[in-house]
Amino acid sequence: MQTKVLNANKNAAKAAALLREGELVAIPTETVYGLAANALDSEAVAKIFRAKNRPADNPLIVHVQALDALGKYARNVTDELLSKLDGFMPGALTVILPKRDNIPNIVSGGLDTVALRIPAHPVALEILRESALPLAAPSANRSGSPSPTTAAHVLQDLNGKIAAIVDGGECTVGVESTVLSLCGAVPEILRPGAVTAEELEAVFGEIAMSKAVFSALKEGAIAASPGTKYRHYAPKSPLVLVTGNSERFAQYCNARRCAALCFDEDVALLDVPYFSYGGAEDFAAQARLLFAALRRLDAIAPEIAAHAPKAQGLGLAVYNRLLRAAEFRVV
Repeated sequence: MQTKVLNANKNAAKAAALLREGELVAIPTETVYGLAANALDSEAVAKIFRAKNRPADNPLIVHVQALDALGKYARNVTDELLSKLDGFMPGALTVILPKRDNIPNIVSGGLDTVALRIPAHPVALEILRESALPLAAPSANRSGSPSPTTAAHVLQDLNGKIAAIVDGGECTVGVESTVLSLCGAVPEILRPGAVTAEELEAVFGEIAMSKAVFSALKEGAIAASPGTKYRHYAPKSPLVLVTGNSERFAQYCNARRCAALCFDEDVALLDVPYFSYGGAEDFAAQARLLFAALRRLDAIAPEIAAHAPKAQGLGLAVYNRLLRAAEFRVV
């Protein structure tokens, strides 16, 4: 199969037709590129797992075009909940709710819940409207590798394995959505993203933070959300997360002669190959540049040290991705 790269400005209808035919199409969203399939078609969804080499117990996020679609695929969708979600959707928030029977078990990883989100990207929304389908769409990369934030990243990982890529340019957020479980007594963040805990607390009140944000799941544990169980977001080269100030970070990198994923403030102190992913306080830049930086460093370095961001606000999402990419190795 030859993977076609489609221009986003004129090919939404063509992408939608491929999706209705049961094919896989990589689509741009504001977070990362997603590998989309008809979420109601088990055979089409199975192609996602094969193309990505994704474990079958790793649930998928279902993308829909509007708030009023949530109740078609999930239970417990009340007017009060929709009112609370209205300020976050479309946007980088995924909610987990009890699923309806029309969502195949392969989508939910065998769980009785479904993860739902409305992307805030005009091309993704146009494809959703044209297809008239809910779209299961995990990140459009090889399972475990850095997520794709450009069409070129998708082509690098999945060329020949999927029907098409819709090129919508670079993703503006750069890390995956916040995943919020609404299945317990207290809403719980299972994966941090661009929608922060503070923003959610302002609307929902008390918010819990899953232990999986900062530590690996125990052997045999069930993953309720994508990005919480397996090695994720990782380059092929070994990665270690390094805390401390610029001087200590540079000393570590220079002594080990490893490539550095660094802050702007570190650059003058480094004597090794590096890529800066923004200022130490610029969490938006860190998120936007993170995965592209990991891919670039992976191409030139046998070992990578990443300067750890502050685990607050959007920085928590960046920290979480690096922690999992490093398989929890922190210096």
